[in-house]
Amino acid sequence: MSKRGKWLLSSLAAVLAVTGGGYAVVAQAGTDGKGTGQQHSDGLPGATAPVTRGDLSSGLKVDGTLGYAQERKLNAPGAGAGAGGAGGTGTPGAGGSGTGSATLTWVAPSGSSVERDGKIYEVNGKPVRLMYGTTPMYRTMKSGDKGEDVKQLKRNLQALGFGVGLDASDGTFTEGTATGVKRWQKSHKMKETGEVGKEDIAFASGPQRVQKNDMAVGDEAAAGKPVLTLTGTERTVRFQLDVAKAGTVKTGDPVTVSLPGGGTANGKIASVGSTANPDDPGSGGGGGGGGDGKKPKVEVEVTLDNASEAKGPDQSPVSVSLTGETRKGVLSVPVNALLALAGGGFGVQVVEDGKVREVKVELGMFGNGRVEVKGGALKEGMHVGVPQS
Repeated sequence: MSKRGKWLLSSLAAVLAVTGGGYAVVAQAGTDGKGTGQQHSDGLPGATAPVTRGDLSSGLKVDGTLGYAQERKLNAPGAGAGAGGAGGTGTPGAGGSGTGSATLTWVAPSGSSVERDGKIYEVNGKPVRLMYGTTPMYRTMKSGDKGEDVKQLKRNLQALGFGVGLDASDGTFTEGTATGVKRWQKSHKMKETGEVGKEDIAFASGPQRVQKNDMAVGDEAAAGKPVLTLTGTERTVRFQLDVAKAGTVKTGDPVTVSLPGGGTANGKIASVGSTANPDDPGSGGGGGGGGDGKKPKVEVEVTLDNASEAKGPDQSPVSVSLTGETRKGVLSVPVNALLALAGGGFGVQVVEDGKVREVKVELGMFGNGRVEVKGGALKEGMHVGVPQS
């Protein structure tokens, strides 16, 4: 076997031990006599690469999914929705009297976006409109009522131009609040009662996107039955990470997302799940049937610095590059430049003036296909042998 044929055949396990299994270097066979092997007939390697000095990051690339944030269900109006709203903390809900037949007569189409005061759906021809707030709509609001929901209503009236002079920091439904409500009702040709019923509005944290219709026009809008699945309108990226690697990322870490159709977007880690779930073989994690069993993973969510850059259908596959640790101004060579030395350890083939010599190196951090090398014999600008592509 040629000198290059010795590359890592006996040391692949050692390299994996050094890198924690995150990188692998494939040993190549010797020359095949056709100029495609690892060495020329004069003993020179088939190709070379420069030794460079610069910043090296122990980045990790993972598969993710481009989607939307804050998925939730919006339930139909009715007495059953009651104080529970739509059945979850911060989940919008709409209520009603619970008497008589309730039929869905219109629903916002899947993929559409709804902003403040926009229609989400209609029951018996009466619209349910979106208002912004985190407290669900759980009661009819009227004069004398107090609470966070009243504050939210006042803020929305002000934003829509119907609450001039209202003090939104005061959670009391005042006479001025009733006046603002009547102005709002008049703008929509509603009966000017000065009260806001559970069947009139639904609160959500901001603009909403309709992910899917859970009910079709003509269906009976039974109390508490989901009408729509909503999300926020901001694009977000999610991916799963092995529990063993979860400690390498933290909230606020920068990432780069490779988008569908080309291009990238910068973002930050928004959250790292605290609960480990078994890997779902049907979720596109790859492999399948490998006999390893389900590996526990945590879900990680990424917010994008400029979400408008993220184009692509919902649930599009993306790749996420995690920056990891960065070392400044280190010498590095391509990982596939490493060779196993007869006396143990690792080295590289330095090519100078048409000659080759082996130089032993100490390995540092791996990242982005390169490895930090230490040792006084190597200098920036030197060329080392690598397998010919």
